[in-house]
Amino acid sequence: MTRIAFLVTSAREIDLDESPAHPTGYWAEEALKSYERFVAAGAEVTVLTPDGRAPVPDPYGLEHFFHYPDDDADYFASVYRTFAHDPDDIRITLDQTTQLELMAGRRIAQRLVAAGRTAQEAHALIAQAARIAWSGRLKLVDVMLENGLDGGLSEQELRDAVDELVQDSAGISSDRQSRLAAIPGFNDPTALSSLTDEQMAEFDAVFAPGGHGPMVDLPENPDVSRLLSVLQDKGALIASLCHGPAFLLAAPERADGHWLFEGYRLTAYTDDEENQNSIGRLGMPWLLADALQNAGAIYDDAPYAWASHVVVDRNLITGQNPNSTEATADAVVKALQLA
Repeated sequence: MTRIAFLVTSAREIDLDESPAHPTGYWAEEALKSYERFVAAGAEVTVLTPDGRAPVPDPYGLEHFFHYPDDDADYFASVYRTFAHDPDDIRITLDQTTQLELMAGRRIAQRLVAAGRTAQEAHALIAQAARIAWSGRLKLVDVMLENGLDGGLSEQELRDAVDELVQDSAGISSDRQSRLAAIPGFNDPTALSSLTDEQMAEFDAVFAPGGHGPMVDLPENPDVSRLLSVLQDKGALIASLCHGPAFLLAAPERADGHWLFEGYRLTAYTDDEENQNSIGRLGMPWLLADALQNAGAIYDDAPYAWASHVVVDRNLITGQNPNSTEATADAVVKALQLA
């Protein structure tokens, strides 16, 4: 059976410029979706933390707006593509998906249809209002009310659609927490520090999910350095996602004196994405993308922030951000030739 070392941060705090000892951890969605994908494909997955301490999910990653239902996200995509036809024109910021109520478009459209509008008419109203909200950084419901685009719905009906989405998204977040809590390895992980080089060599791959925690306890960890050296020597798969590539910075030098991953193409959370999230705005101690490039990586990011983006170079697989989770996990499954 293929064995995957699932390396999770056990950090609980990160020192930010404006918030010392800020709560942190791993990113719940990335960890859960990847873990479940690997298990479903038939791999034996061993959860590791550097010190054997149980990992904790990053509180920020549990906010409802990181857990929108797929149907709502897909409808939102169909709306913004009505006024952003060229992929190069699509510049979705985190504020647009979390603060402007745009994700509630599908719920509002359902109410418009129930009130007698056709699906096409409802979509057109939502698209018109969304375009104004998008460009002016305004809330969707406010735009619909102030510009006569409510389609006959009351303010309460519009607000209820937004509240319904928030409740459903919070429910998904809660469900993901419960599923993670039910995984034995997340409650009682194996300490990476307890493994010998020979035990490390028994793994066919290592995967590190993100969250800001990996920036705290993985980059300078000597046991992470051993793990990467052992697995690289045997040509095993090395994969990570979002902030997870911070663990690559622990890699030792090669015989030629260069970093182990010198000249490898890879991706990771971008500076732009960091500057858009609330934690990054508190002042990161260092930026991951910059550190990887300074170490010698060839950094390869998507044309715009928050796009799903995966880079495969030899035995190294990296994903850019949380939206890259499924694609990164699938790339790992494919590279390991799992079902």
